[in-house]
Amino acid sequence: MKQGFQLTRERTVRGQTTVEVHFGITSLSAEKADAATLLNHVRTHWRIENELHYVRDVTLGEDACRVRMGHAPQVLAALRNAVVHLWREVKAVSCPEAIERLQMDPAMAKGLIGVT
Repeated sequence: MKQGFQLTRERTVRGQTTVEVHFGITSLSAEKADAATLLNHVRTHWRIENELHYVRDVTLGEDACRVRMGHAPQVLAALRNAVVHLWREVKAVSCPEAIERLQMDPAMAKGLIGVT
């Protein structure tokens, strides 16, 4: 451990304010990572969590999947990642909207994966 840090988050939802205090450690020295750099690393981590993992968990039901044996879990995770990245090619506000558009336009879905 080269340094530790404290991150305080404050948010207000429907008039109620909550404060969360989180602590972290890093192997980066203070010379290599000042406070702004550490904050950027934390934000990048949560961006990935929100943009990929949340979509896989909630929209694609990854956590509810009961597949646990052999290579199947890794294969399914790779397929879910591919689907999430393909959705970004669809002009839609959300992943559920992209699903709906692809269901209504199978030709677009086939085009995304290169099938004519």
